[in-house]
Amino acid sequence: MGEPTDIALRDVIPDDLPVLFEHQREPEANEMAAFTAHWDKILPDDTKIAKTVLADGRVAGNIGSWEEHGRREVGYWIGKEFWGRGVATTALRLFLDLVTTRPLYAFAAKHNVASIRVLEKCGFTRAPIEDADEAEDDEVLLKL
Repeated sequence: MGEPTDIALRDVIPDDLPVLFEHQREPEANEMAAFTAHWDKILPDDTKIAKTVLADGRVAGNIGSWEEHGRREVGYWIGKEFWGRGVATTALRLFLDLVTTRPLYAFAAKHNVASIRVLEKCGFTRAPIEDADEAEDDEVLLKL
């Protein structure tokens, strides 16, 4: 499969949840991620921003932002079948047009080179983790 021609964001709807749950159940994806989203806490919280990532009209993943440790953070999860196709980079660029709060932070697993590269392509740079309780030993913090 080639790269999708149309990447878009929209509000998460209940019909998206089964696909998003399946993305998060994929073993290799879980190894690459440093967290698992809890949709029952995300959707009702007005301080959180959650969008479904669509690739050629198909649910490809999700992207969101929330407040934690006094910072606005961003995170995303893209289904494995869409990896390596530019979906995450395009989705993050679109999301950064919607969420204009700066600075904006993202944690990534140290071994998740692809996700770190997506963040760097979108202007994020590595930042020091000032409070050891905020991150796992295998995470890096990036800042925009």
